[in-house]
Amino acid sequence: MKYDFTSIIDRHGLDSIAVDPDAGSVYRKDITLREGIVGHIPMWVADMNFATCPTIPEAMTRRLLHPTYGYFTLRGEYYDGILCWHEKRNGVKDLKKEHIGYENGVLGAMATAMHAFCSQGDAVLLHSPTYIGFTSVIENNGYRAVHSALQRDENDVWRMDYADMEEKIVKHKIHFAVFCSPHNPTGRVWKKEEIEQAMEIFRRHDVIVFSDEIWSDILLFGNKHIPTQSVSEDARDRTIALYAPSKTFNLAGLVGSYHIIYNKYLKDRMDKEASLGHYNSPNLASMYAQIGAYTEEGHAWIDELNQVLSDNVSYALDHIAGHYPGVRVSRPEGTYMLYLDCADYLRKTGITIDELLRRGYEAGVDWQDGRPFFLEDSIRMNLALPLSRVQEAFRRLDRYVFEIT
Repeated sequence: MKYDFTSIIDRHGLDSIAVDPDAGSVYRKDITLREGIVGHIPMWVADMNFATCPTIPEAMTRRLLHPTYGYFTLRGEYYDGILCWHEKRNGVKDLKKEHIGYENGVLGAMATAMHAFCSQGDAVLLHSPTYIGFTSVIENNGYRAVHSALQRDENDVWRMDYADMEEKIVKHKIHFAVFCSPHNPTGRVWKKEEIEQAMEIFRRHDVIVFSDEIWSDILLFGNKHIPTQSVSEDARDRTIALYAPSKTFNLAGLVGSYHIIYNKYLKDRMDKEASLGHYNSPNLASMYAQIGAYTEEGHAWIDELNQVLSDNVSYALDHIAGHYPGVRVSRPEGTYMLYLDCADYLRKTGITIDELLRRGYEAGVDWQDGRPFFLEDSIRMNLALPLSRVQEAFRRLDRYVFEIT
């Protein structure tokens, strides 16, 4: 491979919540590592333990070496990069500069959209398991989250329950929905016909769709992202889509997302609402980071990354299937998160999910409680690490957590 996805990078003392307790790591001072365990393996928050694409720090450094950082506007290269990126990766040919708008982040954009198109107390539809950021933004801003549970079929593939979606839209008089594609945390990459069926329900009931597509570049095993706005003219017209280089290139700490909105009425309302808070301004460094990301080398880097992540996921799935009876895992099609359903294992062993989590922490495997994502007895695991670290994590789980001899 051209790029380095094997080196173990020391992130301690560099403001990373993934590894530093004082910055917010799940590691707690009341938990002591077991004897013989050296160090923590960060497998919880959704950022990557890989160095980013080299063109990103190169683009930032070139600009930041000039010692002026005053007021600025987004460069033409910023928009050109987005247009070319979506044409090459997603086959989008009709996107124009006027459809694009800067957003500090997806969750801030979501709050803006709800303020623009909902009234306080309105119900908002979303699927569960659910990204915890969605529910917190909905509830903190005075709206009501209504969950439509995804269902696992006979092959352990997560599916939308269209009847349940429609029933809840009607019952709760819902006119705003959050759609996550690819889906976090299950890792589903929705097929075109699945998106079409969901969007037909939203059309029938005049529901505005906020589509979070920031995982759209992290695709495993050859899966392909279908932009929500591409499935029909009506979907194009009623969807507010959010994208970002943050998950793709591990840039969450730089801040910077963007919306794509084709409908002028929706675009005008979003832009007006965002302007009222005077907060939604781009950062000079993050603009250059995105310019450096959306390049030909950025395409090559993400293609290699997706192969590395696919290999990591395959290793984890094979290991769990062969060693942890009672732990149920659906094969993700995108993202780098694995969702472990431990319900059967807990029933067979008589331990609790809290005890299982604690065993992992004591073994230095810093995984994440799945309950805030609305699935009981579950654990969320980040696999965006060098394979050697993933293998070490499972060696620890074998010996100290699931007690495989």
